[in-house]
Amino acid sequence: MKRIGLFGGSFNPIHVGHVALAKAALKECGLDEVWLMVSPQNPLKQDQTLLDDQLRLELAQKALEGVEGVKVCDYEMHLPKPSYTWHTLQHLKEDYPDDCFTLLIGGDNWAHFKRWYHWEDIQRTCDIAVYPREGYAGTFDAPLINVSSTEIRQRVKQGQSIQGMVAESIVADVQRLYA
Repeated sequence: MKRIGLFGGSFNPIHVGHVALAKAALKECGLDEVWLMVSPQNPLKQDQTLLDDQLRLELAQKALEGVEGVKVCDYEMHLPKPSYTWHTLQHLKEDYPDDCFTLLIGGDNWAHFKRWYHWEDIQRTCDIAVYPREGYAGTFDAPLINVSSTEIRQRVKQGQSIQGMVAESIVADVQRLYA
Protein backbone atom coordinates (compact mmCIF):
# COMPACT_ATOMS: atom_id res chain seq x y z
CA MET A 1 0.00 0.00 0.00
CA LYS A 2 1.31 3.39 -1.00
CA ARG A 3 0.62 6.51 1.05
CA ILE A 4 -0.18 9.26 -1.44
CA GLY A 5 -0.68 12.93 -0.66
CA LEU A 6 -3.19 14.74 -2.85
CA PHE A 7 -2.27 18.37 -3.39
CA GLY A 8 -4.97 19.94 -5.51
CA GLY A 9 -5.03 23.38 -7.03
CA SER A 10 -5.33 25.37 -10.19
CA PHE A 11 -1.55 25.95 -10.29
CA ASN A 12 -2.18 29.03 -12.40
CA PRO A 13 0.87 29.01 -12.57
CA ILE A 14 2.76 26.58 -10.34
CA HIS A 15 5.34 28.41 -8.21
CA VAL A 16 8.22 27.70 -5.84
CA GLY A 17 5.87 27.68 -2.83
CA HIS A 18 3.87 24.80 -4.33
CA VAL A 19 7.04 22.80 -4.95
CA ALA A 20 8.44 23.45 -1.46
CA LEU A 21 5.13 22.49 0.10
CA ALA A 22 4.91 19.21 -1.84
CA LYS A 23 8.46 18.31 -0.77
CA ALA A 24 7.72 19.18 2.87
CA ALA A 25 4.53 17.08 2.84
CA LEU A 26 6.45 14.07 1.53
CA LYS A 27 8.84 14.24 4.45
CA GLU A 28 6.64 15.54 7.27
CA CYS A 29 3.59 13.36 6.57
CA GLY A 30 5.53 10.16 5.83
CA LEU A 31 4.15 9.90 2.30
CA ASP A 32 5.49 7.75 -0.52
CA GLU A 33 4.35 10.22 -3.18
CA VAL A 34 2.62 13.56 -3.57
CA TRP A 35 0.32 13.97 -6.55
CA LEU A 36 -0.17 17.55 -7.70
CA MET A 37 -3.76 17.38 -8.90
CA VAL A 38 -4.08 20.13 -11.49
CA SER A 39 -7.75 21.08 -11.15
CA PRO A 40 -9.79 22.22 -14.11
CA GLN A 41 -12.21 24.30 -11.98
CA ASN A 42 -12.42 24.91 -8.24
CA PRO A 43 -16.13 25.14 -7.34
CA LEU A 44 -15.36 27.86 -4.77
CA LYS A 45 -13.48 29.95 -7.37
CA GLN A 46 -15.75 29.74 -10.41
CA ASP A 47 -15.13 33.34 -11.40
CA GLN A 48 -11.38 32.73 -11.78
CA THR A 49 -9.91 32.90 -15.29
CA LEU A 50 -7.54 30.02 -15.85
CA LEU A 51 -4.89 29.30 -18.42
CA ASP A 52 -5.82 26.27 -20.54
CA ASP A 53 -5.78 23.00 -18.54
CA GLN A 54 -3.15 21.35 -20.74
CA LEU A 55 -0.81 24.36 -20.53
CA ARG A 56 -1.04 24.48 -16.72
CA LEU A 57 -0.38 20.75 -16.63
CA GLU A 58 2.68 21.08 -18.90
CA LEU A 59 4.09 23.96 -16.84
CA ALA A 60 3.72 21.91 -13.66
CA GLN A 61 5.40 18.89 -15.25
CA LYS A 62 8.30 21.01 -16.45
CA ALA A 63 8.67 22.73 -13.05
CA LEU A 64 8.77 19.37 -11.24
CA GLU A 65 11.28 17.61 -13.48
CA GLY A 66 13.82 15.94 -11.22
CA VAL A 67 11.80 16.43 -8.02
CA GLU A 68 11.71 12.97 -6.44
CA GLY A 69 8.40 11.68 -5.11
CA VAL A 70 6.24 14.45 -6.56
CA LYS A 71 4.28 13.89 -9.74
CA VAL A 72 1.83 15.95 -11.72
CA CYS A 73 -1.57 14.37 -12.10
CA ASP A 74 -4.31 15.16 -14.63
CA TYR A 75 -6.82 12.86 -12.93
CA GLU A 76 -9.40 15.57 -12.18
CA MET A 77 -9.31 16.75 -15.78
CA HIS A 78 -11.06 13.53 -16.75
CA LEU A 79 -13.87 13.98 -14.22
CA PRO A 80 -17.00 16.15 -14.48
CA LYS A 81 -16.61 19.87 -13.72
CA PRO A 82 -16.54 21.58 -11.34
CA SER A 83 -13.96 19.53 -9.41
CA TYR A 84 -15.40 18.44 -6.11
CA THR A 85 -12.86 16.77 -3.83
CA TRP A 86 -15.47 14.28 -2.68
CA HIS A 87 -16.04 13.06 -6.25
CA THR A 88 -12.31 12.85 -6.90
CA LEU A 89 -11.77 10.78 -3.76
CA GLN A 90 -14.58 8.40 -4.71
CA HIS A 91 -13.06 7.80 -8.14
CA LEU A 92 -9.55 7.40 -6.72
CA LYS A 93 -10.76 4.76 -4.25
CA GLU A 94 -12.25 2.80 -7.15
CA ASP A 95 -9.17 3.11 -9.37
CA TYR A 96 -6.53 2.70 -6.62
CA PRO A 97 -8.18 0.50 -3.96
CA ASP A 98 -4.88 -0.57 -2.39
CA ASP A 99 -3.53 2.95 -1.82
CA CYS A 100 -4.11 5.28 1.12
CA PHE A 101 -4.74 8.94 0.28
CA THR A 102 -4.02 11.98 2.43
CA LEU A 103 -5.64 15.25 1.44
CA LEU A 104 -3.22 18.19 1.71
CA ILE A 105 -4.98 21.50 2.28
CA GLY A 106 -3.97 24.94 3.45
CA GLY A 107 -4.89 26.32 6.83
CA ASP A 108 -6.99 28.98 5.09
CA ASN A 109 -9.04 26.27 3.34
CA TRP A 110 -9.26 24.27 6.56
CA ALA A 111 -10.83 27.30 8.26
CA HIS A 112 -13.64 27.12 5.66
CA PHE A 113 -13.71 23.35 5.27
CA LYS A 114 -17.39 23.14 6.28
CA ARG A 115 -18.23 24.92 2.98
CA TRP A 116 -16.82 22.00 0.99
CA TYR A 117 -19.16 19.59 -0.75
CA HIS A 118 -19.55 16.46 1.45
CA TRP A 119 -16.98 17.80 3.93
CA GLU A 120 -18.12 15.41 6.67
CA ASP A 121 -17.70 12.41 4.37
CA ILE A 122 -14.24 13.61 3.32
CA GLN A 123 -13.21 14.02 6.95
CA ARG A 124 -14.62 10.61 7.86
CA THR A 125 -13.03 8.66 5.01
CA CYS A 126 -9.72 10.40 4.27
CA ASP A 127 -6.65 11.47 6.19
CA ILE A 128 -6.23 15.25 6.08
CA ALA A 129 -2.95 17.10 6.58
CA VAL A 130 -3.14 20.87 6.92
CA TYR A 131 -0.22 23.03 5.86
CA PRO A 132 0.31 26.48 7.39
CA ARG A 133 -0.68 29.60 5.47
CA GLU A 134 -0.16 33.23 6.42
CA GLY A 135 -2.31 33.72 9.53
CA TYR A 136 -3.35 30.04 9.71
CA ALA A 137 -1.72 27.14 11.55
CA GLY A 138 -1.10 23.72 10.07
CA THR A 139 -0.88 20.15 11.32
CA PHE A 140 2.56 19.63 9.77
CA ASP A 141 5.67 21.72 9.34
CA ALA A 142 6.05 23.41 5.97
CA PRO A 143 7.80 26.59 4.86
CA LEU A 144 5.75 29.75 4.51
CA ILE A 145 6.84 31.11 1.16
CA ASN A 146 5.36 34.50 0.45
CA VAL A 147 4.52 34.07 -3.24
CA SER A 148 1.20 33.62 -5.01
CA SER A 149 0.06 32.73 -8.51
CA THR A 150 -1.99 35.94 -8.56
CA GLU A 151 1.10 38.03 -7.82
CA ILE A 152 3.06 36.20 -10.53
CA ARG A 153 0.34 36.86 -13.13
CA GLN A 154 0.22 40.54 -12.12
CA ARG A 155 4.00 40.91 -12.30
CA VAL A 156 4.09 39.34 -15.78
CA LYS A 157 1.36 41.71 -17.01
CA GLN A 158 3.37 44.66 -15.63
CA GLY A 159 6.61 43.45 -17.21
CA GLN A 160 8.26 42.81 -13.83
CA SER A 161 10.66 39.99 -13.02
CA ILE A 162 9.38 36.68 -11.66
CA GLN A 163 12.88 35.23 -11.08
CA GLY A 164 12.89 33.10 -7.95
CA MET A 165 9.09 32.89 -7.90
CA VAL A 166 8.77 30.00 -10.35
CA ALA A 167 11.17 27.23 -11.31
CA GLU A 168 13.92 28.55 -13.59
CA SER A 169 12.83 26.01 -16.21
CA ILE A 170 9.46 27.74 -16.68
CA VAL A 171 10.26 31.45 -16.29
CA ALA A 172 10.18 32.16 -20.04
CA ASP A 173 7.04 30.05 -20.56
CA VAL A 174 5.18 31.83 -17.75
CA GLN A 175 6.22 35.23 -19.10
CA ARG A 176 4.97 34.30 -22.58
CA LEU A 177 1.75 32.57 -21.53
CA TYR A 178 0.56 35.10 -18.95
CA ALA A 179 1.61 38.30 -20.76
